[in-house]
Amino acid sequence: MKRYFLLIPALLVLVLVNFKQPISCANSISCIKNLNTEIENGAVGVFNSQKIVPPEINPVAVLGDISPSATPGEKHIYVNLANQTLYAFQGKDLYMQTLISSGKWGRTPTGDFTIWTKLRSTRMSGGRGSDYYNLPNVPFVMFFSNADVPATAGFSFHGTYWHNNFGYPMSHGCINMRITDAEKLYNWAENAAVTIYDN
Repeated sequence: MKRYFLLIPALLVLVLVNFKQPISCANSISCIKNLNTEIENGAVGVFNSQKIVPPEINPVAVLGDISPSATPGEKHIYVNLANQTLYAFQGKDLYMQTLISSGKWGRTPTGDFTIWTKLRSTRMSGGRGSDYYNLPNVPFVMFFSNADVPATAGFSFHGTYWHNNFGYPMSHGCINMRITDAEKLYNWAENAAVTIYDN
């Protein structure tokens, strides 16, 4: 009987070592599969208990804005969470480099990903209490996923109008970018591989 009691702590350690924390949802609207392009000019958003007025989006311009780059060569997006910087390469050539803001209230996942869909504009919401957010007209959204981080987790690159603190973690897990940088990446990122790392 005593031998069995000695096995219980060992089994508990094995369970805890092999236990994976579930991937949190980066934003609740995409996690419930509302993946429509939404333009809500005139709507008011909320971020950090402050009302935020998003920039307006021209609905006519949305119709023709998906234009993958014609430049040949493999595309790869690297995000270094340690220095909060995104690097995009076309083959060996650096296409762009810019500061980003990754997860502060929720972790940004690391690993190799693919961009599985792009939306010119959508509403994002999530958090609770003081970190609640509900933001219309989030521009140039590129959702990414892999085998461990499902599409329904809602992680993405996107333009950000509600803060200008790039270079520091500010998100619930997504990769926040300046709107001009997000637009440049959005128009180029067709078939791009994504690697997010922290070192």
